[in-house]
Amino acid sequence: MTASTRQLSEPDVDAPERTALKLWVVLSRAHAAITDRASAHIAQYGMTLAEFGVIEALYHKGPLLLGEVQRKLLVSSGGVTYLVDRLERRGFVRRDACLEDRRARYAVLTEEGTAFVARVFAEHAAAIREAMAGLDPEEQLVATGLLRKLGLAAAGRPESYPSDAG
Repeated sequence: MTASTRQLSEPDVDAPERTALKLWVVLSRAHAAITDRASAHIAQYGMTLAEFGVIEALYHKGPLLLGEVQRKLLVSSGGVTYLVDRLERRGFVRRDACLEDRRARYAVLTEEGTAFVARVFAEHAAAIREAMAGLDPEEQLVATGLLRKLGLAAAGRPESYPSDAG
């Protein structure tokens, strides 16, 4: 059967399921497109978006336990170790001991890392703004509220994020 003679069919689902599936596809494609733009911007600096996420979090939040970095960036414990190792080699991050728990380590932004983020962050924020320009600022606020509501419901969580979500 050739592509031109193949019979196309609608999925065997009800309208609410079709609507949910359509939202999933559109949301996934939008996320991929925006991520591609953000990744392309930060790649100019020889860095991945995840690496930049680590140093950006440290820049705005201060030293964080590696487990806190892991939760903020939604990566595995092995993933955060890998990212911090790479950033350490570049001189952007160092690990400091946690006095309360000898097994734990803090990720700390170095002076070089701080200078890098300070130099690049505004430009990166502008790249993100451009990627989001398909919605005006008011629409972005509405979308943020709707996506927050969607995410919380999907996770079965109460109606609010922690104050440091973002």
